[in-house]
Amino acid sequence: MTNMDGSFSDSEVDLTGSAHLQTNDDIPEEPEMMLSESAESSQVSAPPPRIAARFYRPSNNRRKSSAASSRRNSISSTRSHQSSGSYRNGCQSNHVAQHLRRASILESRKARLADRAAHAEQVRLRAALAKAAPRGSNSEERALAAQQARERHLAQVAAVCAEEVRRAKKVAEEMKERKAAEERRYRLEMEEKLADAERRRLEYKRNTRRPRTASSPPRDVKKPVPRPAVSSEDAAKRIQGAWRARSRKQIVDAWSELGLSIDKVHDSSFEDITTLLADEKVLTTTQKIMSLFDLLSNEDATPGGTAIRKFLSAYLILGHPAQVLSRDGDQEQDLITKAKDLIISFESALSKLTTFNSYTPSPTRLETVSLAHGAFVTAFDDWKARDSSALIETMVASFVNLDAIWQSVKDETSDQVATDYKNGIRDNQAILLSKIKKLAGPDRAVALIRKAIRESRKARPKKRPAGDVVRPRVAIDSSPPGSPIDEQSAALQAAAASQLTKPHDPASPEGHQANSLSKVFTVVPGNRVLVHELSIDKEYRIDPSPTADLRDALNREVCDAMRKGFENGEGSVWTAAMAENIRAKLLRLLKPGNSMHTLISDTLDPELINTQCEQGIFSYEKFFSFIANILPKLCAPFRDTEVKALADELQEEGPLPEMIEKLFKLLHVTDLLSLDYSNFLLMNAAPTLIKEAPGYEQRMFAQDLESGTVTLERTQRWWRSAAVNMHTEADRRDPWNDPNPVNRPTPQKIYARGLVDLAIATPPLKDSELPETLELDRERISRIRTDALRITVIGGILLTAKNLLKRDVRSQWKPEANRMWETLKGGHLKDLATPAKISTLLESSHPMPPSSRAQLSSTITRLLTQAESGRLSDPVLKVLFQRLKNLIFNRVSATSSGERVKAASTATEGLATTGLPEFVSQVGDIVEQLGKISDVDRRAHGSWYEQIAEEMERLGTEGEELARTSSAESSVGGTSASSE
Repeated sequence: MTNMDGSFSDSEVDLTGSAHLQTNDDIPEEPEMMLSESAESSQVSAPPPRIAARFYRPSNNRRKSSAASSRRNSISSTRSHQSSGSYRNGCQSNHVAQHLRRASILESRKARLADRAAHAEQVRLRAALAKAAPRGSNSEERALAAQQARERHLAQVAAVCAEEVRRAKKVAEEMKERKAAEERRYRLEMEEKLADAERRRLEYKRNTRRPRTASSPPRDVKKPVPRPAVSSEDAAKRIQGAWRARSRKQIVDAWSELGLSIDKVHDSSFEDITTLLADEKVLTTTQKIMSLFDLLSNEDATPGGTAIRKFLSAYLILGHPAQVLSRDGDQEQDLITKAKDLIISFESALSKLTTFNSYTPSPTRLETVSLAHGAFVTAFDDWKARDSSALIETMVASFVNLDAIWQSVKDETSDQVATDYKNGIRDNQAILLSKIKKLAGPDRAVALIRKAIRESRKARPKKRPAGDVVRPRVAIDSSPPGSPIDEQSAALQAAAASQLTKPHDPASPEGHQANSLSKVFTVVPGNRVLVHELSIDKEYRIDPSPTADLRDALNREVCDAMRKGFENGEGSVWTAAMAENIRAKLLRLLKPGNSMHTLISDTLDPELINTQCEQGIFSYEKFFSFIANILPKLCAPFRDTEVKALADELQEEGPLPEMIEKLFKLLHVTDLLSLDYSNFLLMNAAPTLIKEAPGYEQRMFAQDLESGTVTLERTQRWWRSAAVNMHTEADRRDPWNDPNPVNRPTPQKIYARGLVDLAIATPPLKDSELPETLELDRERISRIRTDALRITVIGGILLTAKNLLKRDVRSQWKPEANRMWETLKGGHLKDLATPAKISTLLESSHPMPPSSRAQLSSTITRLLTQAESGRLSDPVLKVLFQRLKNLIFNRVSATSSGERVKAASTATEGLATTGLPEFVSQVGDIVEQLGKISDVDRRAHGSWYEQIAEEMERLGTEGEELARTSSAESSVGGTSASSE
């Protein structure tokens, strides 16, 4: 089909191109196949190649095959296609074969596409299943947690920055307002001065001196002009003004008569100035002078008002800041500055009140005094609010202590005593509650008290009751007559003696079992240890914990031997021995002649039990039933739960292994009952033992010295070292060696120095360091050494963390310190995980950058390593340890009550300045323990300390005389030699 101009149509050209494309062996693309299909359906005949080449121009935008190495793009394929085109086009017989070939290609194409679709569907289904399946990792949760932590940290940083910016803006605004006020004040003062100068100049011009003239009066002398008459209203105004001026003058004169100034307050004692400021005359005069300067409101116009006392407090703060202010912080310094500004501005304005201005302060000075007074009142209220918070906490603690006392006595005393306690406690709590409500408000007071009581009751440890609660039910109420030391010690030794029956022949089986049973006993310390511990702690009781494992192990050994004896056919012998052993233990808890003593003796008679065992009629069920009935009658009330559980278990039937296990538990409980009885006797004898303790210890130590058991060699060396240290310090303070100095060392100071040097040192405590006189306090001194080292290490770590975070070293990190104290308790310095625990503990409460975290971690490891080795080479630790030792020595060496009160009152401030504000309670415990050790030791061994001190003084005097003699001889020898 051709057009009018002889050219082919577009469809023919497309068909020709399609015919050429179909000669390729590759699979045609879908659009091409569709074109070829439509072209073949409409094609009648194709032009020869040479004619088609003239009219056909291949399109440049035809999409090429995706395969770069396809046969369609190769030169050989193209030539082959062109060379065979005419032949194929000429042969119409090949059309069917080509159509079939194309159809097969289409079918294969469709099959491949179907396979691809199926494969894609399988992939999609697997992806959906994988997505729906639960994931094994929690990376998303961790990322979310990290994001939340980051946002929280950023929020904290933003809040801190906002607070700093707010504070800086507030300071800037205050400075700006202060400068503006000062500028206005200076301007008004300058204007006032200029006005005064102008007034004086005009007055001077009016009152010019008359020039000198002749003595004769002038002829034209004018007669004096009479004054005009004053109206009654003007006269009244003048009289009222004069009266007011006189009243103001009287107020100023009355204030001047008081002579109240900063110098007078400073020179007077605190008690005298307090009495003076509380005088009614002073309060009335202050009220009038403050009204003159417009410093009082209508509600504060009474002489004893709060505003008047606040104003007078400014003098007290400036004159005696140490007695008024409890600490020297930024708030206290600001209060002192504001008080100084108020007093200076007030006295400056007061000095300008004269007859010339009718004793009326100028507006400028009124404004200055008013501004200074307002600033002082604000600072005073803030300071008092902080003190009131501390006072509220103190009163709440007192309220809680009263509640704790009531909780401890309400169920443990008689009804009459409990009623007396209840009335007294309620009266005191009512007074405290009214004061707390006045300071904190009713709602807040009730909330604080409820919270404190709830926490106190929850955290209060369950202590062993005192009095009749620890007294065995059938124990005697009084000790046997006799010497307090000997008789009570005999009773204790009887309660703690061997828990065995009579020893049998070692060759017999019974002797073997008796010897085995003789190992089971209750360890009671000796008399000297008992009286020494009671002297230090009046509530001392024998603790079963140190020997509990040993007793249980020995009981277990006896029970195992009894089990083997039953297997070997010796059951009757072991049964008799065990019953006799338990009978002896129970009888030692009772007084002979007591009904319970008679019952146990008759029921558990050894001969009867031996006869029953030989005849094979002994019943363990009846034996355990009898023991289960009498044990609750022998134990103390606080053992009821434990004894009841054992009694219930004893009444249960069981085979032989369970029966032997019951015997083991019975032996354990009877040991505890014996120890309770010993503690009861010790509790009754404690007052007498404490009274006789110094003399008894002195006699025992003298006997040891006479027998040669101990010597005073280590004590002399210890005293000599302490004396040398004290004299060295005294020489450093007094280099001129004044014969009567105030700070020369006394024996008491030397003893305190030696005790502190011994206790505040790095562990362990060596035998050569401990004096013989302090041998009984070995464990206590070792524990104090460990506590002092822990305080120093924790203080060094906290000080490093505060410096890295740029915090005030006086700020208290009490929770962190307590947790670190528990972490390092029990010898955990050697634990490799301890530095990581402490680092995590600090980072959880105080976030810090990675560099600071790494530096803190290395510091913690270094400090713990030094503490473990006992060699403190770090400068921070050395300084802290030395300061801690000095603080403890100042408190221990205090002799008079005034010195002790002063040392105790400044202890908190001293620890805060040192860098250990979190350890007030721990340091107080150490000081208390050292004080008790010092008192008990000096009462018991004071005579030997005096002998050692006199001997050292005598040796020192002889040494000085010898030195003077040798120097004199040398000088004489030198003189004679020079003369020769």
